[in-house]
Amino acid sequence: MIHIVTAENEFQYRNELEQAYRLRYQVFVKEMGWSELDKPDGREIDQFDNKYAVHLLYIEKGKVLGYQRMLPSTRPHLLSEIMPQLCEVERPVGPHIWECTRHCVAPGHRERGRFAAPIANALLSGMVEWGLESGISTAIIEIDPILLLRLVQLHFRMLPLGLPQRIGTQDVVAVTATFDWRTLNRLRETRGDRKRVLTEKLQAPTLLHA
Repeated sequence: MIHIVTAENEFQYRNELEQAYRLRYQVFVKEMGWSELDKPDGREIDQFDNKYAVHLLYIEKGKVLGYQRMLPSTRPHLLSEIMPQLCEVERPVGPHIWECTRHCVAPGHRERGRFAAPIANALLSGMVEWGLESGISTAIIEIDPILLLRLVQLHFRMLPLGLPQRIGTQDVVAVTATFDWRTLNRLRETRGDRKRVLTEKLQAPTLLHA
C-alpha cells in the first residue's frame, strides 16, 4: 500500500509523483487556501522536493490516494528555512530526526478524521515502519494543536518546540513526535490489521552530499 520513493527509484514513479503533486495542490492550495503555493500548472512543488526528500505514497489501483514527505533534519527543511519562528528551543537535528510534511489524503477517503481514516493510518504506519528500519525515531511536525491529542492516543511521544502561532488562517505548533515499536503496534491495533504496509524491505536512507 505504501511506496517509498527516493532519488534512486523516482524514475519508476514518475506518473505517481505527478499525481502526488496534484493531490498536494488540491489539498494545500485549493482546500486550505495556501495561495503562496499556487502555480499555474496545478502542481504543488517546493524547493524541498529534491534528491534528499523521501516520498511516501499510498497507491491503490494505480491512483495516489495519500501522501506525505520526509526531509532530513540535517538538511534545509520547513522548520529551519520557512517557519523557524515556531521553534523556541534548540532546533532538533540529527540523523535519527526527520521532518514529516505535506501529509494529505484524497477527498472521499477521510471519513474518520485526519489521522483515524485508514489511509492516514497507513501513512503514519509507513513512516514508523520506515523509521524503525532506518534508524529514525523522531519526526518533526508542524501541526494544528487540536490534533496533538490524537497523535498521543496513537502512542507518539509529543514534545512542543514552542507556542502555537497563527500562520495564514490556522494555528500551527511545531513538535517532535518520537515513536517506537509500541507506536507501530498501536497503529496496527487501531487499524485492525497487523500486516506490514510498506511494499518492500528498505535500506537506510542515504544522506547525499551536495
